[in-house]
Formats: sequence, C-alpha cells, structure tokens
Amino acid sequence: MQYDNFINGKWVPGEYQANVNPSETTDVIGYYAQATSSDTDRAIQAACNAKHEWGETLAQNRSEVLTHIGEEILKQKNQLGKCIAREEGKLVTEGVGEAERAGRTFLYYAHQLQQATGEMFLSSRERTSIHTVRKPVGTVGIITPWNFPLAIPAWKIAPALAFGNTVVFKPATLVPASAWNLAKIISETNLPHGAFNLVMGSGRAVGDRISKSKSIDAVSFTGSGETGKQIIQDCINIGNKKVQTEMGGKNSLVILDDADIPTAVEAVIDGAYYSAGQRCTATSRVIVTKGIIEEVKTCLVNRIAELTVGHALDSTADLGPLASENQLSNVLEYVKIGVNEGAEILSGGAAFDASTPGFFMQPTLFTGGRSDMRINQEEIFGPVACLIEVDGIDEAIETANDTDYGLCAGIISESPQSVNKFLREVDAGMLHVNRSTALTELNVPFGGTKSSTFGPHEQGAAAREFYTTSSTVYTTTTS
Repeated sequence: MQYDNFINGKWVPGEYQANVNPSETTDVIGYYAQATSSDTDRAIQAACNAKHEWGETLAQNRSEVLTHIGEEILKQKNQLGKCIAREEGKLVTEGVGEAERAGRTFLYYAHQLQQATGEMFLSSRERTSIHTVRKPVGTVGIITPWNFPLAIPAWKIAPALAFGNTVVFKPATLVPASAWNLAKIISETNLPHGAFNLVMGSGRAVGDRISKSKSIDAVSFTGSGETGKQIIQDCINIGNKKVQTEMGGKNSLVILDDADIPTAVEAVIDGAYYSAGQRCTATSRVIVTKGIIEEVKTCLVNRIAELTVGHALDSTADLGPLASENQLSNVLEYVKIGVNEGAEILSGGAAFDASTPGFFMQPTLFTGGRSDMRINQEEIFGPVACLIEVDGIDEAIETANDTDYGLCAGIISESPQSVNKFLREVDAGMLHVNRSTALTELNVPFGGTKSSTFGPHEQGAAAREFYTTSSTVYTTTTS
C-alpha cells in the first residue's frame, strides 16, 4: 500500500520507498512517498500562510484540537505500538508504551494552554504596570530521529501547535509509518490547512530545505551530532532563526562500593540493553569502584545470559533487533574497535541469526575499559556497555565528566554524602540516583550540557521557552 505526504491539508503523492521490518526483512510495511525539494517548499509556504490564523486561534480551541489528537492516539495505542515494533524494532510492549506517552504528551500540552503564562512586575515609576506576554514563534521545522518514531515527534509537535505555531514535520526516513499514522490523526482535526504538514524524505531534499529556509522561524532537531551542528550553522547563517538540537549522549552510571548490587545490575540492564541500547539516554559507560567490580561483573554476566533477543512482536523476547542493517554494521564495527583498543568482551559481541531474517545482535559487555577509548567516548547506539574501574567517588566523577557529551548520568549508592557530591559535580542535564539513566518523564525538562544539547531544553514547561517569544509590556495610566 502507498502512503502520501500531507501538505496544505491534502495528501500528496510522490516517488515511493519501501519501509522494511528490521525483525523480518521480508515484511514490507508499506511504500511511503518521498518529498522533493519542491514539495518541501510548498509545505513551508503553506505553513507560513496558515500561521496568522492558527496563532490567533483561541487557546481553548487549540486545547480542544490537542485533546482530540491525544485521545485518538490513546484509543489506537495498541495498533500504533505494533507499527512501531514492526518498523523500528523495539518490542511491541515498548511500542505501546511509547504510543501511550505520545498521547499523554498531547493531553499535557492541551492542559498547559489553560495555565497562566505571563508574569507581572512592580515598576519604579508611578502609575506604571509591567507584565509579559507570550507569542508564537511562527513556523517551526521539526526534524526527528528513528529511535522514538512517535514519542519524539509528539513532544515537539504538541507544544509547537499548543503555543500557536504552524509545523513542517520531517521524520527519519527509516520510520515513516509512525509519522504517517500521527499525521493521519492530526489531519482529522479542524486545524487550518497548512498548520501542520508532513514531508517524508531525505535529509538533502527535505531537511536541508527546512534548515536553510528564511521562511522557517525555528527548527527543532533530534539526531546525530554531525547533522545537528550543520543545522545550527544553517540557522545561524539565516540570522533570525531559533534553533534547538538534541545530539545524543555518552552516559555514565557510577556504582560505588556501598551500592545495592541488584539495583545496580537492573539499572545497567535497563539502561544499556533494553530498546537494544538505541536510546540517547542509554547507559554505555559503567563506572565501578574496585571493591565491588568483580561482583558486578559476575552478576551482570549472569543477568545478561538470561536476556532473550528476538522478533519485536515475540512476547518472550527481552530485546528486539537493531533498526537497520547499517546500524548493525556500525555497532559491530565498534565491537572490533573495543577489542583492538584492549577491552575484553565478557558477554556477546556478535550478530546472530534468529528464526526470521533481521538485524539481531547479542547484548555486549566489555571490561578493562579506559575512559579515553573510542568505545567510551563515541556514541555507539546499540546494546553495548563497558565497565571502567575506579578507586572511589572522586575518580568516578572525574571519569563521568571525561566526555564531550553531557546528556545524563546516574549513581548507585546508599551514601547521602557521595550522592550529593555527584549531583553537585557531574556535568549533565539529567541526573539519576539509584535508577537507570534511560528513564525520563514527559512533564519535566529534557536536555543536556556540552555537545549533547544546543538551545533551550525540551518537554514540560521548558518547551514554552523555545516555541514562544516573550514581550515585556509597560503600561502607564494617564489619569
């Protein structure tokens, strides 16, 4: 079946590309239209034409639109979750959970529209009052990755629409089906034509057009550091375009001698291996003090041996496949790099053939790691973690900070003093205590430091900073 782009309120055909199931490569999910540069230009123009009407729409009416979208996603969460599993490879239970989060994200921002947003200030002058007002940015380009094909689009599109902006949405080419399903739900609301546009296609034909267009007022991007830096530069060159990028992480979990070992092991399993490690918040650097490292090794090896890798629709599987053949090849190349750098494989380290043709890989654990190894500095984005031994809390913090990334970090410890020191000194945007680094919630800010994030953080109330502009209003009475 063929699926079209959605531009200016209409479904627009084009050249089509197959969407293949990474758990079962003989399963073609559908054929999805590939937008051209001209298609993208038409979508941008449509969004610009609609921004006044949508920006002037009453907040109550915008809230009703978002509520409808959120409720419809929740009604369809099982079908949407299965679609996520088929096209991205995460387990169907994780896919359903992602769909539910997407629906609740739209409902969250529908509710936010009913909350006060301005501030009032005292003036130093007589008969003068001061307050702030929030206004839409205008037309927003949204470019999303393949690892969360519904949740990440939701946490960008929902606040963009909520605060009165129009949207041009480019999903990752690997996961068009989830994006199309979301667009179908949005298309059935009473949004003005052009207020929301879906342009599926390549980065060159679509992404570059969005980032370089003078008609786009802001760009929100999640993806690789290389692409993110280019988008930042494109937006800076325009001179008047807001930009927000999330560009990954190289996240550390510190495990101290006083840690509860079962808690630590489950935090590593969740952070490093679930979703096949394809989360920007995944744990890849496991920093362990020498007093317990041998016990942690043994427990982790035993726990990894219990994990089952299989088809994403298999209810008995713990991990699905990697999202593509290219992704599998990249991760396997990093395994070779780790061995060549002197790290030792304790578990996994190879691809394997499952009952269906797909991109399956064993969960992999290295030991003997050093912080300066490439496997401990570069984002691998697969089910791979490396143990790094340290003497104590000071060296653990120094090691956790020894990376260009700063998305998130965690600590497993029963010591309030060690935890407080970690929270004060670790340079990361999200910090976790006695839990996985991969766990986040939709109503709080999401973002990092250093090379992980550029611009305002996402999600929760923080999203308002990006999707609106603020004006300060001085009013003096004349009598």
